[in-house]
Amino acid sequence: MTKRAIILISGRGSNLLAIIKAVKEGYLKDLEIIKVISDNPEAPGIEKAKAEGYDATYVSPGAKKARFDEEGLKRYVGIIRESGANYIFLAGFMRILDEKIINSVDAVLNIHPSLLPSFKGLNAQKQAIEYGVKVSGCTVHFVDAGVDTGPIIIQRTVPVYADDTEESLAERILAEEHKAYPYAIKKLIEDKLEIHGRIVKIKE
Repeated sequence: MTKRAIILISGRGSNLLAIIKAVKEGYLKDLEIIKVISDNPEAPGIEKAKAEGYDATYVSPGAKKARFDEEGLKRYVGIIRESGANYIFLAGFMRILDEKIINSVDAVLNIHPSLLPSFKGLNAQKQAIEYGVKVSGCTVHFVDAGVDTGPIIIQRTVPVYADDTEESLAERILAEEHKAYPYAIKKLIEDKLEIHGRIVKIKE
């Protein structure tokens, strides 16, 4: 049974393109991307999504910096509910979701460039380097009302080298993000994820 998803972006759309590729190559054959929405009118991901044949647009979240204001929230909830989406996938979306958005679909997933619960929020790669960790990576998790606090679905690791910069570590992590996110989405749409409190079990 085909599941319908909206993808929210703020920037270049790297993970968006990884999901689109997985759909077009048949790995996510039961997923329909019905809309791509950006909270940033200048996000390169908007044009990239359009070039791939998808409905992509900027929708104002309102004047608040990291959250939605009342009117912005109404806009987003209205679009999501009208679309009939089953899921929302955050792909570099730099805004905290209100519970009204989270509750408007069956599930919301996010990918974060660290091994949560370490290094939540912005500049995770920079945080990892400054802390001196030897291993970093990425996390795909369910989204709740907190910041990077939802139950973890999958994590993939990369080494952190002594001469790493924020950019070099980010590039290495991004390669793993492009594998982890489609995998987690596939398990979700195939109903192979079971949540028990904070524990997510994957039925292989």
